[in-house]
Amino acid sequence: MKSKLPKVLHPLAGRSMVGYSVQRAQQLGAHNIVLVTGHGAEQVEAAFEGAGVQFVRQDRQLGTAHAFLQAAPLLRGDEILLLYGDTPLIRLETLEAMLAHHRATGAGLTILTAVLEDATGYGRIVRDERGEVAAIVEEKAASPEQRRIREFNSGVYLMDARAGKLAERITNDNPAGEYYLTDLLALYRAEGARVEAFQIDDALEVLGANDRAQLAEAEAVMRRRVALRHMRAGVTLQDPETTYIDDTVEIGRDCTLAPGVILAGHTVLGEDVTIGAYSVLRDVHVHSGASVRSHSVLEGAVLEAGADAGPFARLRPGAQLGAGAHVGNFVEVKNARLGEGTKAGHLAYLGDATLGAGVNVGAGTITANYDGVTKHPTHIQDGAFIGSNSVLVAPVTVGRGAIVAAGSAVTSDVPEGDLAVARGRQRNVEGYARRFWSQARERIASKLPVIRAWLDEN
Repeated sequence: MKSKLPKVLHPLAGRSMVGYSVQRAQQLGAHNIVLVTGHGAEQVEAAFEGAGVQFVRQDRQLGTAHAFLQAAPLLRGDEILLLYGDTPLIRLETLEAMLAHHRATGAGLTILTAVLEDATGYGRIVRDERGEVAAIVEEKAASPEQRRIREFNSGVYLMDARAGKLAERITNDNPAGEYYLTDLLALYRAEGARVEAFQIDDALEVLGANDRAQLAEAEAVMRRRVALRHMRAGVTLQDPETTYIDDTVEIGRDCTLAPGVILAGHTVLGEDVTIGAYSVLRDVHVHSGASVRSHSVLEGAVLEAGADAGPFARLRPGAQLGAGAHVGNFVEVKNARLGEGTKAGHLAYLGDATLGAGVNVGAGTITANYDGVTKHPTHIQDGAFIGSNSVLVAPVTVGRGAIVAAGSAVTSDVPEGDLAVARGRQRNVEGYARRFWSQARERIASKLPVIRAWLDEN
């Protein structure tokens, strides 16, 4: 990956690659999940702290069997599933079917396999005359005839409880000098156990991602799956190819996503939600019937039923729009709650503020929440009216039903029902403009013909 981040932690549609393997194990109901770490162990372990996962370190990378043996003492139960940290595309349905096959056949070892036109680089599945699995031959040790085999070993195994003891008998007598878990096959056969190959139709499920290009290919596959899942569940994606939805996102029925929408993190949409074109939502909860108009960016925000934001709105963490509240174009909200039916139509900044119900916020309004050292709150109570181009210098409270005159700089509380006027008195200087333009007549003649004509008339 050529990265400071361990390969298995590289994100793909909202989860790390190894996160998908952990999730699949959890979905299958695994009793204990053991994550074998090596390169970047501290980062990997920190990423899964508190996730119900145990960790073991493989301090020396001596092969897959060596890695498995680090985990074997912690494994409990009659069935052991081995997954990989860089193979995120395996479906839950595939693993469920593999587990059912393993149980139905009474196999000691079941190998997940697939077929490629060119399986170069993979271990080949060699079958005997009865079609049963006879061996797994690695690329380096394969004969020319064996290299023509198209069925390959994915490395995903289901094993019975004997696996740990059998793995202890694996040696590193091979060209690479490594301990290969593929040698389990011969050991199981020597025990008289049944070895099964569970072949899947879609080889993409078991292809790994070893660099950024392969990671992008895997992400494209995952995003198509996620989009298809939501569309089949009753969500309209007007252009699935340009709509990016993380695997961690929840979407209710009858939602509509316009082209270019990005839904990331733990975003939740209720039913009948509309998201406009090229909007980006991360960790946002949009309740049923609310909407986000085009080109809006929301993070860590909540929109209650019937609320709407945008176009070109910016809702930062802690922003909450009450039922039926509205913020329009070029309004930024940060750590602020707007009550039911409150409106800020355009060109405003509301930070560290609490607005009651039915408040009107005029264009250009700013809650000046920061004094250079500390953030301070602004409280605007129900029904207040804030005139355009007003600055509310926090900490300050505007009482219920109060009015702030346009252009005011409010530095102290406004009592309920009062009008606050905090601006210089207007003074008109008679004839000043005519004198100014007359003095500049020749200089502006070519640039402002309308002013020149007015001067000629007067």
